Amino acid sequence: MQIAIVLYDRFTALDAVGPYETLGRLPGAETVFVAERSGPLRADTGALALTADRTLSEVPGPDIVVVPGGPGQSALMEDAAFLDWLRTADATSTWTTSVCTGSLLLAAAGLLRGRRATSHWLALDQLGRFGAEPTGERVVTDGKYVTAAGVSSGIDMGLTLLGAIAGDDHARTVQLAVEYDPQPPYDAGSPEKAPAHLVDLLRSRSRFILT
Repeated sequence: MQIAIVLYDRFTALDAVGPYETLGRLPGAETVFVAERSGPLRADTGALALTADRTLSEVPGPDIVVVPGGPGQSALMEDAAFLDWLRTADATSTWTTSVCTGSLLLAAAGLLRGRRATSHWLALDQLGRFGAEPTGERVVTDGKYVTAAGVSSGIDMGLTLLGAIAGDDHARTVQLAVEYDPQPPYDAGSPEKAPAHLVDLLRSRSRFILT
């Protein structure tokens, strides 16, 4: 089984690495990082780069597609070649997935029309523009489409899909191996829980965070 994790300039690192560390532990799977061009691509902070070993054209039919989010997603929303690759890959994929604003790219390609999906909470309402049904759930499965909310939820998405493919015990084993046992020092990880002034602050900055 081939897992293609898509990279692009200014992706969010954990959006790609979270699924890599969880879903990438699927028995017998080949995980490849792909992009429009091969070579290193820098994450949104500019301090970290991951390497795309293959171009999109070299991986036309992966079994699982993983599309991370990040500020660089905006530049791809009308990139015809990129959206065409998503449609082509999706036509034969077993699972098509996203993390954070990666779901906006799936939606822009027309893949989420009429389907329930999630995204980062600051971008959630944008899904409706493309005919998707936005939901604030952390991980949403609708048919073969699995979308995850903001950055850290990519780990949950990877474990969810791992369980669906390889069974609950294997997913639990991977969870234990990576010691994924969240005990955050603050209970402010969603707009429903965070102090209102912090929610307002991030909303006021959303144009700079997501673009």
